[in-house]
Amino acid sequence: MAGHSKWANIKHRKERQDAKKGKIFTKWIRELTVAARQGGGDPGSNPRLRLALDKALGANMTRDIIDRAVARGVGASDGDDVEELGYEGYGPGGVAIMVETMTDNRNRTAAAVRHAFTKCGGNLGTDGSVAYLFDRKGQIFFATGVDEDSLIEAAMDADADDVVTNEDGSIDVFTSFSGLYAVRNALEAAGFKAADAEIVMLPTTSAVLDLETAEKVLKLIDMLEDLDDVQNVYSNAEIPDEVMEQLG
Repeated sequence: MAGHSKWANIKHRKERQDAKKGKIFTKWIRELTVAARQGGGDPGSNPRLRLALDKALGANMTRDIIDRAVARGVGASDGDDVEELGYEGYGPGGVAIMVETMTDNRNRTAAAVRHAFTKCGGNLGTDGSVAYLFDRKGQIFFATGVDEDSLIEAAMDADADDVVTNEDGSIDVFTSFSGLYAVRNALEAAGFKAADAEIVMLPTTSAVLDLETAEKVLKLIDMLEDLDDVQNVYSNAEIPDEVMEQLG
């Protein structure tokens, strides 16, 4: 159940990008609103809302902002009619890319996403064109210092799908989409405190990139992530460590 996370380097790079762009608050306000609209305003019975709440608190968002975002979602206040839209396509080197957005203007968002793909040498596809290359999973992240064998045993007992040990010693536990919180709660009850948890689109195959192609793909990912309406960007790009070091 253990291995190397091929996409960890891109994920960690993305986290730095998110922080640099200052999009964290906007991202989680939208997620809180949509999660509350779809599943109700009680995080105890709405796992998606609970996850968004944890993320917002982790980003130091105030309770007042959180409460207003949730209230907007359940209809207690007026607000923009935000909807979720997904886009799929191929980037340079045949890299499969999925883009998750939340928008109040689908025409604006579609045009912006298409422009990014076209400008960076990619092609925006139709629904389903690359989705089959990804599985929606829960991901629970543990920082370095956790006893790997004990965590693997606890994860197996909690019906986790997989445990991946990264090169830096951190550990990712993967779960089914619906089982994220049940597994996280079981692991915490067993004494393992997670550093983070989220729903991700995990690629089932990878495209190994050389330096030139990696630069082009990351340019596209950066351009997509810079769009205000974009929540998440996933790809099946695998950038070898030596290439990532050259990229800086």
